[in-house]
Amino acid sequence: MKKPTLLILAAGMASRYGSMKQIDAFGPNGETIIDYSIYDAIRAGFGKVIFIIKEEFEENFKSIFEPKLKNKVKTDYVFQDFNLKKYDIEREVERAKPWGTAHAVLAAKDAINEPFCVINADDYYGYDSFKKMADFLTKEVSDNSFALMGFRADKTLSDYGSVSRGVCKVDDEGNMTEIVERTKVYFKDVDDEKKIFFEENDQEVELPLDARVSMNFWGFNPAIFNDTLDLFKKFVEENHTNPKAEFFIPLVADELIKENKATFKTIPTSEKWFGVTYKEDKPIVQESISKLIQEGVYPENLWK
Repeated sequence: MKKPTLLILAAGMASRYGSMKQIDAFGPNGETIIDYSIYDAIRAGFGKVIFIIKEEFEENFKSIFEPKLKNKVKTDYVFQDFNLKKYDIEREVERAKPWGTAHAVLAAKDAINEPFCVINADDYYGYDSFKKMADFLTKEVSDNSFALMGFRADKTLSDYGSVSRGVCKVDDEGNMTEIVERTKVYFKDVDDEKKIFFEENDQEVELPLDARVSMNFWGFNPAIFNDTLDLFKKFVEENHTNPKAEFFIPLVADELIKENKATFKTIPTSEKWFGVTYKEDKPIVQESISKLIQEGVYPENLWK
């Protein structure tokens, strides 16, 4: 069986961060967050890394990652762009930004012929997540059985403000029945106890600490591309006049679940997530990586 592929979403504009956070340095020797994800993925058994980027980023990415990854893992690059004709969509649409994460995945349809997982470039997921996903992709994935890495809600929040999270409902068999995007999720001290709440219709709703949430870590096989393409064509037709409409992976997952076309196993992990949205997040990420190095999780020089 082929080793699974790691597909990294790295075409984002990073407008709130102010620069290309995908290739910003966080480790002691200039390591990016992507470096730690790739390092964990190789250890977990992944055989190839594909970067989804804007075409103008190509040389920059190659100059950073190719020297590190040579003879360690196969690499490839695909481009997320505005060309709809390559998807047999003739409609002309004016947009300032790409169509979203599911469209980014679709950009890799001609580059992948094996089971694969999708991650964000600017999120840290931990080795346990990659090992469990690799096991799923080598033993369980099928044309209608996919997976989502389910992080504990209390392991994914910031102490510095609210965040958006895809909150999963999971049945007794461990399969996701629904994923709902909550745009304002936060910690709150109640009677000297830290709890989690989200806001809905101007009301505070408590979320269990161990509720499973999505951090955009998905497991698929190539069958997902045909379903995604069909849904993308429909999405473009319905949203061609909305320049801000985005075609997200959870939208695809939710639609396939509702139509009984696929199941999504929610794989639990206790790894603590961290990532960057704002410049203010950088020292927190650097501190987290430094602690992992001190604990022996990673070597100080990752690729030496």
